[in-house]
Amino acid sequence: MTLDPEAARECMASEHADVVAAVGACADAVADSWDGATTGDGAALAGTLEACLAESGTHDALPGVLAAAVRAAGGTLPAEPVAGPPYVAVTSRGPVLRATLDDRRLVVELRAFRLTDENRYARRDGVSVEASVR
Repeated sequence: MTLDPEAARECMASEHADVVAAVGACADAVADSWDGATTGDGAALAGTLEACLAESGTHDALPGVLAAAVRAAGGTLPAEPVAGPPYVAVTSRGPVLRATLDDRRLVVELRAFRLTDENRYARRDGVSVEASVR
């Protein structure tokens, strides 16, 4: 099976732009809670982001978005994804969606934060949608 990560990324950016925007709104809320423009506590960042995503209903929408991205990439999920590992994880950079398909894995990252040169986390300008096959 050949998977097209670019098709998955396009699906996320166009058909699920509302979910990407909701991730961005939660990321803004998290960054607004900091004392400055950055934070050094990646674990707290991820926990606060996950809580905001859950409260807004976005976290529960991510498995369906992953399923759509898999279909767009040309794959078929062997099971229905759930809003937790291994399908959905919230990291210090944003949500990561993973689908294991045969011997390959489609990974879609919604990057809302970046690591600075000083090893601190800063809010990205928007949300970067990246997809890869590993």
